[in-house]
Amino acid sequence: MVKLVYPLRRRRDLSQEEFQRYWRETHAPLVASHAETLRIRRYIQVHTDATPLDDALRESRGGAVEPFDGVAELWWDSVEDLAAAQSSEAGAAAARELLADEANFIDLEASPVWLAQENVVVG
Repeated sequence: MVKLVYPLRRRRDLSQEEFQRYWRETHAPLVASHAETLRIRRYIQVHTDATPLDDALRESRGGAVEPFDGVAELWWDSVEDLAAAQSSEAGAAAARELLADEANFIDLEASPVWLAQENVVVG
Protein backbone atom coordinates (compact mmCIF):
# COMPACT_ATOMS: atom_id res chain seq x y z
CA MET A 1 0.00 0.00 0.00
CA VAL A 2 1.05 3.59 -0.65
CA LYS A 3 -0.37 6.55 1.22
CA LEU A 4 -0.77 10.15 0.14
CA VAL A 5 -0.29 12.49 3.10
CA TYR A 6 -1.74 15.98 2.73
CA PRO A 7 -1.42 18.40 5.68
CA LEU A 8 -3.93 21.16 5.04
CA ARG A 9 -4.09 24.84 5.82
CA ARG A 10 -7.42 26.53 5.23
CA ARG A 11 -7.90 29.56 3.04
CA ARG A 12 -7.44 32.68 5.14
CA ASP A 13 -10.97 33.90 4.42
CA LEU A 14 -12.50 30.82 6.10
CA SER A 15 -12.92 30.17 9.79
CA GLN A 16 -11.83 26.79 11.13
CA GLU A 17 -15.49 25.82 11.47
CA GLU A 18 -16.27 26.81 7.86
CA PHE A 19 -13.21 24.94 6.62
CA GLN A 20 -14.06 21.76 8.53
CA ARG A 21 -17.72 21.85 7.51
CA TYR A 22 -16.86 22.27 3.81
CA TRP A 23 -14.19 19.56 3.96
CA ARG A 24 -16.51 17.12 5.74
CA GLU A 25 -19.86 17.90 4.05
CA THR A 26 -18.89 18.94 0.51
CA HIS A 27 -15.42 17.67 -0.35
CA ALA A 28 -15.61 14.26 1.36
CA PRO A 29 -18.68 13.15 -0.63
CA LEU A 30 -16.95 14.35 -3.81
CA VAL A 31 -13.88 12.22 -3.02
CA ALA A 32 -16.14 9.26 -2.23
CA SER A 33 -17.94 9.68 -5.56
CA HIS A 34 -14.59 9.37 -7.41
CA ALA A 35 -13.01 6.71 -5.20
CA GLU A 36 -13.66 3.81 -7.58
CA THR A 37 -12.45 5.72 -10.66
CA LEU A 38 -9.30 6.85 -8.83
CA ARG A 39 -8.82 3.41 -7.19
CA ILE A 40 -8.72 4.98 -3.73
CA ARG A 41 -8.75 2.21 -1.11
CA ARG A 42 -9.11 4.39 1.98
CA TYR A 43 -9.67 8.08 2.71
CA ILE A 44 -9.39 9.65 6.14
CA GLN A 45 -9.80 13.24 7.26
CA VAL A 46 -7.97 14.23 10.44
CA HIS A 47 -9.52 17.48 11.69
CA THR A 48 -7.54 19.71 14.03
CA ASP A 49 -9.26 19.91 17.41
CA ALA A 50 -8.46 22.88 19.67
CA THR A 51 -7.49 21.69 23.14
CA PRO A 52 -5.95 23.25 26.26
CA LEU A 53 -2.72 21.37 25.40
CA ASP A 54 -2.16 23.11 22.05
CA ASP A 55 0.02 25.96 23.31
CA ALA A 56 2.21 23.64 25.40
CA LEU A 57 2.66 21.25 22.47
CA ARG A 58 3.64 24.07 20.09
CA GLU A 59 6.00 25.65 22.63
CA SER A 60 7.74 22.32 23.27
CA ARG A 61 8.65 22.23 19.58
CA GLY A 62 9.57 25.87 19.08
CA GLY A 63 6.07 26.97 18.06
CA ALA A 64 7.29 28.98 15.07
CA VAL A 65 5.35 27.19 12.33
CA GLU A 66 1.71 28.01 11.71
CA PRO A 67 -0.31 24.90 12.60
CA PHE A 68 -2.19 22.84 10.04
CA ASP A 69 -5.98 22.71 10.06
CA GLY A 70 -6.07 19.00 9.30
CA VAL A 71 -4.50 16.13 7.41
CA ALA A 72 -5.99 14.12 4.56
CA GLU A 73 -4.76 10.55 4.11
CA LEU A 74 -5.53 8.48 1.02
CA TRP A 75 -4.37 4.92 0.26
CA TRP A 76 -3.78 3.03 -2.99
CA ASP A 77 -2.59 -0.53 -3.59
CA SER A 78 0.66 0.76 -5.13
CA VAL A 79 2.29 3.77 -6.75
CA GLU A 80 1.69 2.07 -10.09
CA ASP A 81 -2.03 1.71 -9.32
CA LEU A 82 -2.26 5.41 -8.42
CA ALA A 83 -0.43 6.38 -11.63
CA ALA A 84 -2.67 4.12 -13.74
CA ALA A 85 -5.83 5.58 -12.20
CA GLN A 86 -4.72 9.14 -12.85
CA SER A 87 -3.51 8.43 -16.37
CA SER A 88 -6.91 7.24 -17.56
CA GLU A 89 -9.19 9.88 -19.09
CA ALA A 90 -11.80 9.38 -16.36
CA GLY A 91 -9.18 9.41 -13.62
CA ALA A 92 -7.55 12.59 -14.90
CA ALA A 93 -10.95 14.30 -15.06
CA ALA A 94 -11.77 13.18 -11.51
CA ALA A 95 -8.39 14.41 -10.22
CA ARG A 96 -8.94 17.80 -11.89
CA GLU A 97 -12.40 18.09 -10.32
CA LEU A 98 -11.04 17.28 -6.86
CA LEU A 99 -8.20 19.79 -7.20
CA ALA A 100 -10.61 22.49 -8.37
CA ASP A 101 -12.80 21.83 -5.34
CA GLU A 102 -9.79 21.92 -2.99
CA ALA A 103 -9.20 25.50 -4.10
CA ASN A 104 -12.57 26.37 -2.51
CA PHE A 105 -11.30 25.71 1.01
CA ILE A 106 -7.56 24.88 1.05
CA ASP A 107 -4.61 27.26 0.83
CA LEU A 108 -2.96 25.07 -1.81
CA GLU A 109 0.39 26.88 -1.78
CA ALA A 110 0.73 26.39 2.01
CA SER A 111 -0.38 22.74 2.01
CA PRO A 112 2.35 20.24 1.11
CA VAL A 113 1.56 16.77 -0.23
CA TRP A 114 3.67 13.62 -0.59
CA LEU A 115 3.49 9.85 -1.03
CA ALA A 116 4.72 7.59 1.75
CA GLN A 117 4.89 4.06 3.10
CA GLU A 118 3.67 3.46 6.64
CA ASN A 119 6.03 1.96 9.21
CA VAL A 120 3.75 0.79 12.02
CA VAL A 121 5.58 0.76 15.36
CA VAL A 122 2.69 0.33 17.81
CA GLY A 123 -0.72 -1.10 17.00
